[in-house]
Amino acid sequence: MTQRRLGIVMHGVTGRMGMNQHLIRSVAAIRAEGGVTLSDGSKVQLDPILVGRNAEKIQELAKAHGIDRWTTDLDAAIADPKDEIFFDAATTQMRPTLLDQAINAGKHIYCEKPISTNLPEALRIVRLAREKGVKNGTVQDKLFLPGLQKLKMLRDSGFFGRMLSVRGEFGYWVFEGDWGQPAQRPSWNYRSEDGGGMILDMVCHWRYVLDNLFGEVRSVSCVGSTHIPERVDEKGKPYQATADDSAYATFMLDGGVIAHINMSWCTRVYRDDLVTFHVDGTHGSAVAGLTDCVIQPRQATPRPVWNPDQKQTIDFYNTWQPVPDNVVYDNGFKTQWEMFVRHVVEDAPYRYTLVEGAKGVQLVECALESWRERRWVDVPPLNVGAAKEKQHEPA
Repeated sequence: MTQRRLGIVMHGVTGRMGMNQHLIRSVAAIRAEGGVTLSDGSKVQLDPILVGRNAEKIQELAKAHGIDRWTTDLDAAIADPKDEIFFDAATTQMRPTLLDQAINAGKHIYCEKPISTNLPEALRIVRLAREKGVKNGTVQDKLFLPGLQKLKMLRDSGFFGRMLSVRGEFGYWVFEGDWGQPAQRPSWNYRSEDGGGMILDMVCHWRYVLDNLFGEVRSVSCVGSTHIPERVDEKGKPYQATADDSAYATFMLDGGVIAHINMSWCTRVYRDDLVTFHVDGTHGSAVAGLTDCVIQPRQATPRPVWNPDQKQTIDFYNTWQPVPDNVVYDNGFKTQWEMFVRHVVEDAPYRYTLVEGAKGVQLVECALESWRERRWVDVPPLNVGAAKEKQHEPA
């Protein structure tokens, strides 16, 4: 069988996430394997063109990963009809304008999230993509983490019984940059005027995680904080942190499930991973991190007794058992790229569209409203005013 070529404009791949996850571990890895395998056994090989402002940097990146094409002319790359997909992992503030341009040029769209900084703009992009008939996708990476895939397996097997609650802990200490330890995240993350903020950054993730694994989000109560008001940037210059660096949110889900997630760049980790989800159900509980998951069925649940006058005699950690690694999990970003390529090339069912990205932005706005007005905010069904797209079962 002949091999098909698929041209991809990749914008924003000089940043940490774009370079490591989307370029190196996804597109370059797929190219090294000979392309994406289609349902008939044939292959489609990816032919990316890397786009960036710094010619020297983008050229070096392309050369390092065996990619022939690169450019600093984003407008020309978007306009070129031989490339069918536009991918964006650059700044959130730029994204709606670039997606608008690419959609109008007839490109299929795949992008990082948030897809915009506000819901009206997100919905405008969703409607434009539908109007122009282009296929579209939004990265939903945390659904494909091995730890969360194990949670999904437990849920589908009926392990939890009736699910009761979810407690998420996310984050770590991001150094301020003022005492010998450089910050390990870029300074724009802590400036609201540059699109930074914990709620904007992370609540869009929690929307798809909660919706797909535990129950659709129906309401939210959230409070944010800028715990560290001054930081030092990449050039050693102090700056005012104008964005929230931490947030604490409670979500009411379908079925009466209550989820609470703490998220912070100002917390020192004393748990098994940088993110953990503790799920309790009537028949069993589980705790998942990025890769591992442990369980405690009701039959193996210890019987603690409250006695503040006696040192605890139960080693609670030893009462849990690991979920075995019975499945080999590929890189989640790579898996999503393969899914989207099949969607574009052979119209394979696909559900992680720009609509899902818009739902994330919607929940961000509801969380910010809750913080601002100090109240619970309901999350209504998202009305985008067009026919439903093809879907498959959640990951």
